[in-house]
Amino acid sequence: MISSRHLHFRFSRSEMSLREKLWHVSWSFVALITLVCCIGFFTLYSAANGSMEPWADRQMMRFLVGMAVMLAVSMVDIRSWMRWAYGLYAVALVLLVAVEAHGTVGMGAQRWIDLGFIQIQPSEIMKIAMVLALARYFHGASYQDVGRPLFLLPALVMVFLPVALVLKQPDLGTAMMLTMASGAIFFLAGVRLWKFGLLIAGAAGAVPVAWQFMREYQRQRIITFLNPENDPLGSGYHILQSKIALGSGGLFGKGFMLGTQSHLNFLPEKQTDFIFTMLAEEWGMMGGVVLVVLYALILFYGYVLSMRSRSQFGRLVGLGVTSTFFLYVFINIAMVMGLVPVVGVPLPLISYGGTAMLTLLFGFGLVMSVYIHRDVIIGRRGASDDV
Repeated sequence: MISSRHLHFRFSRSEMSLREKLWHVSWSFVALITLVCCIGFFTLYSAANGSMEPWADRQMMRFLVGMAVMLAVSMVDIRSWMRWAYGLYAVALVLLVAVEAHGTVGMGAQRWIDLGFIQIQPSEIMKIAMVLALARYFHGASYQDVGRPLFLLPALVMVFLPVALVLKQPDLGTAMMLTMASGAIFFLAGVRLWKFGLLIAGAAGAVPVAWQFMREYQRQRIITFLNPENDPLGSGYHILQSKIALGSGGLFGKGFMLGTQSHLNFLPEKQTDFIFTMLAEEWGMMGGVVLVVLYALILFYGYVLSMRSRSQFGRLVGLGVTSTFFLYVFINIAMVMGLVPVVGVPLPLISYGGTAMLTLLFGFGLVMSVYIHRDVIIGRRGASDDV
């Protein structure tokens, strides 16, 4: 039997005023995110040879907009995000289809939609929409439900439909992230490990078939990953220059704006995919370690805040967003170090890019919404159990 004191506490938590919600925001979490973004601003300033244009000033404006979005998202009741989950997924899916019909081509891929005042990348939006939709699907599912293959079929369709659209752009890196982030939610929802084993075995068996459908540059990336010295002035140029820059930074780096590989334009894409290499060249291994520690703190906060939620939907959303952030960090840093093939994944909160910045901050807003409304208990049909 629920005591009147406990019942009152649950009512007050779910019906908090805006002022109370702002009080419950994890401002230390916000400060960590801001600190990492500031490192990005300084690195982009250096990438432009000591100029705010064309990257640092735009990234700062996007950050300010993103912070406002993050706080606004965190104020919205977690039950509302549950109601809107499928709708947001449908919008992201429609945008992915629109890319196929009217998308803007850039760097050999058709990934963007030009709205005139901004270009959006729907695949980035799908990363967050997928988390919401899968969390909504698995919310309230029993252990027996998750164990039934037919129950998992709609969720698998929900995953592989956008993955197929993203692969067609082509964008192998984002397709990998969507698949792995979705796999994390399946695992958190209770799917048994042997089912993952079957899926991985099937994917491995399909590699020879998939190889035939890969574009030439995608095959070349895999070959280059296995032996980058095979074509040092061609397909292996990017990763070799990245390794040279990482090594030349030494323990403490060459100093701010003194990196030779980046400022003499040997290092490609220094403002986006290879920005970690530029940072490590200028600040050395210690600078890279400091950034990794800050990322680890953000991940720690994300997982802790998410686990405080009393609803399964809240936990899955928070853990799904945090796992997506981890994949950003891991894949980018492993990529520039030559541990995985170059797949075009940006370094989160550091690399230049509007859609990635805004969607990540939107996702962190969801994590804080989960934390602020952590005591709201949601029934299996999505209604609150506060009454």
